[in-house]
Amino acid sequence: MAHLFRELSLGHSKRETTSSPPPAPTFPNRATTTNLPSPLGLLASQLTDSDLRLTAYEIFVAACRTSSGKPLTYIPNSDSSTHPSPSSPGLQRSLTSTAASKVKKAFGLNSPSKKSPGSGSGQGKPRRSLTVGELMMTQMGVSETMDSRVRRALLRIAAGQVGRRIESVVVPLELLQQLKLSDFPDQQEYDAWQKRTLKVLEAGLLLHPHTPLDKSVSTAHRLQQIIRGALDRPIETGKNNESMQILRSTVMALASRSSDGSLYDSCHWADGFPLNLRLYEMLLEACFDANDESSIIDEVDELMEHIKKTWGILGMNQMFHNICFTWVLFHRFVATGQVQMDLLYAADSQLVEVAKDAKTTKDPEYSKTLSSTLSSILGWAEKRLLAYHDTFDSGNIDTMQGIVSLGVSSAKILVEDISNEYRKRRKGEVDVARNRIDTYIRSSLRTAFAQRMEKADSSRRASKNQPNPLPVLAILAKDVGDLAINEKQVFSPILKRWHPFAASVAVATLHTCYGNEMKQFISGIMELTPDAVQVLIAADKLEKDLVQIAVEDSVDSDDGGKAIIREMPPYEAESAIANLVKGWIKTRLDGLKEWIDRNLQQEVWNPRANQEGYAPSAIEVLRILDENLDAFFQLPIPMHPALLPDLMAGLDRCLKYYITKAKSGCGSRNTFIPTMPALTRCTTDSKFRRFGKKKEKSPNSQKRNPQVATMNGDNSFGTLQLCVRINTLQRIWSELDAMEKRIITRLRNSGSAHAEDFSNSSGKKFELSPAACVEVTQQLCEAVAYRIVFRDLSHVLWDGLYVRDPSSSRIDSFLQELEKNLMIITDTVHERVRTQIITNIMTASFDGFLLVLLAGGPSRAFSQQDSQIIEDDFKSLKDLFWANGDGLSSELIDKFSTAVRGVLPLLRTDTESLIQRFRRVTLETYGSSARSRLPLPPTSGQWNPTEPNTLLRILCYRNDETASNFLKKAYNLPIKL
Repeated sequence: MAHLFRELSLGHSKRETTSSPPPAPTFPNRATTTNLPSPLGLLASQLTDSDLRLTAYEIFVAACRTSSGKPLTYIPNSDSSTHPSPSSPGLQRSLTSTAASKVKKAFGLNSPSKKSPGSGSGQGKPRRSLTVGELMMTQMGVSETMDSRVRRALLRIAAGQVGRRIESVVVPLELLQQLKLSDFPDQQEYDAWQKRTLKVLEAGLLLHPHTPLDKSVSTAHRLQQIIRGALDRPIETGKNNESMQILRSTVMALASRSSDGSLYDSCHWADGFPLNLRLYEMLLEACFDANDESSIIDEVDELMEHIKKTWGILGMNQMFHNICFTWVLFHRFVATGQVQMDLLYAADSQLVEVAKDAKTTKDPEYSKTLSSTLSSILGWAEKRLLAYHDTFDSGNIDTMQGIVSLGVSSAKILVEDISNEYRKRRKGEVDVARNRIDTYIRSSLRTAFAQRMEKADSSRRASKNQPNPLPVLAILAKDVGDLAINEKQVFSPILKRWHPFAASVAVATLHTCYGNEMKQFISGIMELTPDAVQVLIAADKLEKDLVQIAVEDSVDSDDGGKAIIREMPPYEAESAIANLVKGWIKTRLDGLKEWIDRNLQQEVWNPRANQEGYAPSAIEVLRILDENLDAFFQLPIPMHPALLPDLMAGLDRCLKYYITKAKSGCGSRNTFIPTMPALTRCTTDSKFRRFGKKKEKSPNSQKRNPQVATMNGDNSFGTLQLCVRINTLQRIWSELDAMEKRIITRLRNSGSAHAEDFSNSSGKKFELSPAACVEVTQQLCEAVAYRIVFRDLSHVLWDGLYVRDPSSSRIDSFLQELEKNLMIITDTVHERVRTQIITNIMTASFDGFLLVLLAGGPSRAFSQQDSQIIEDDFKSLKDLFWANGDGLSSELIDKFSTAVRGVLPLLRTDTESLIQRFRRVTLETYGSSARSRLPLPPTSGQWNPTEPNTLLRILCYRNDETASNFLKKAYNLPIKL
């Protein structure tokens, strides 16, 4: 403080007064100071603030009327009010009109807003400048009568103790002896004054002594007895009075006592802690204008200069002055309504000096006072800062900045200069300011969050009878978002001075608070409901907003904001929504699959069910698929594009399941192809042929060859029912493209899709179903074809064609029956699959024709001359499908007749050539091992003139001795089964 007084100056008003000083002020606001207990210590005595103030004034007057080496002198105020003596000491010096108050300029303090008590403007009366003594008297609320009485007593003391320093005088003791009943207007006032003075002695010598008392000190007991007795019955204070002499000797003995038993040169009666601090606090309070308690008087420089003269009596020094003045400035800011920011800034500036003092002294009393004072200041500040959202807003943000600065400065001194724990650690490891701000932010925002949550709950209850009320957490998400924005705009710029990433800490705290609620909420969600979706969407938006603030605020941090982002684990709101939607999808798909199972079990595949010739279940399954897609896009979620592939894949699987089930039990190509009979050889005189003639049967017999395959459920899977299944699959396949286009339209209208969501078709098309339709349709076409050829027409193919005598059992009957079936098929199946199914029937017919020639059993035998009949019959078969150009194309017919056209030339080839070709092909196939013994080639079913088994079968059915002998010799084949 001292250097501040010297370095700075600030103008002040010259105080003028009339010949009579004004009456003492009533200090209307001082009662409010009791709201903030003084940290300077509680007194054990019953002295009131008024008692302490008067005692402090007595010490002030006594200290200021003397200086080193000069006697205590006095010029009565009543005698010199208009003509001050040139030799008057400090108290009688008039206040000067200096250009500026150094103290006020140092702290940026304002001048009083009202005229001070000494600046009255009585008209017609002469004016003069107030003296320091008069100003102090007015500021401390001391009456002129009391002031005159004190000065008169001090004059008498000075007269009797010339040459003594004031530090060697026990002022209360001397006042007791000098002031008589005659100095007071009545006995009652005198008694009250005496009791107060004795209490001061008790406080300074017994209750709060400079040197601790030993319980065995008899003088202390004696003084206690005297004071107790005097409180009941006033003592005589005359100079030669025995009671007064006892009191004097007792008081002086205690006041001069040292810790080692020796006597001090000076007296110690007001310098014990905390009495001295409380008295000094009273003196410093006088620096504030009596009529405007939030302002310091202009004459503070000179007044402070005189106040410091009490240090010798009170045992004060610059360090104690600094901490006391800090407290007084802060206390006055609080007591006057926290509106005078100059006081707050002044206290904060004073803490700079306090911090310097704290680093240079080890005085235990000072450390105790420092810790108590700063703890009180910090406690008051943190009560507001730990919930600063309740205390501050944009209208009083400057106040917040001052309080934060004060709190942080106090905390730094407490931690860095007082805390032993801090000293044990490297200072670089602890950033006190940043840690405190971090604590304030997190604490206040947790409190604010709890309040917002309660508010959101109240809002929800208030709107529960309204349509579609918002869920609590959805309301809370918006409130938290608003809170984060307000934090960023209002508070973070202030707090950033001490914590560079204040906004990041704030949003991380809010993120955690809301995240705790979200964890509980998500754990309790069992199904996709509108409320659940609303909350999750609101949470997702809030999280994105909070993370964005954190990223922007911490972009310049050492780690680029990674640490703060780690404090913000994702809510997984999108994941929760996705899981709920996936659950919703699964439920829908499970229901669809159950429906497919149930309906396909009941489906009759009746071609007369409707004009189109397809199953009603196909229309229904397509409708259900469309309904599910429509319901999906009506879900209030922001991620239709992301979850659509899950739904599409599931619907695709269900539709494929329907398609697969539609062919279940219908058989396939191999189901109807008969088992090939064992290889035999034949001759024209074969007993088997003669046996066969005896068992001759009508070519029109309907009895099936035992070699023809049979299947269960014959009536359920007739040819027409199979055709209905084919039509059904064709209808499904034709609808998929339109359905996919509707999906794109829905996606575009959902509002949640972006341009990149349309850049590829993945997840928006049926991937499995179209291929399944094609595959199953082909399988059903084959089943229809081979059923017709090998089952429905087996009586004319297997039981009639080329049996016994090829010339008398030609293909005409088979062609007639086949044509009838083709007409039925053409009328039943959809035009788009007619060519496909007829092609399959053609293929089956060609396979059946070859099977008769190469695996027709021992009832068939062909001579070389029969080849022309067979070739003519095959041409007739091809012509049936060509239909004079109205049927299949010649290219298509040629493509699928390749195998037959390759085998027919073998029928007109002579036997020797066939045998030679067979030997050569077999050797080529099996190598040199076949030279000694020809192996029996297995049946591959792939008939080909270069395939050993095909050549072997031509020989087996060749009706001549050469072939029979070769087969007997090579393989010992029998001529009958």
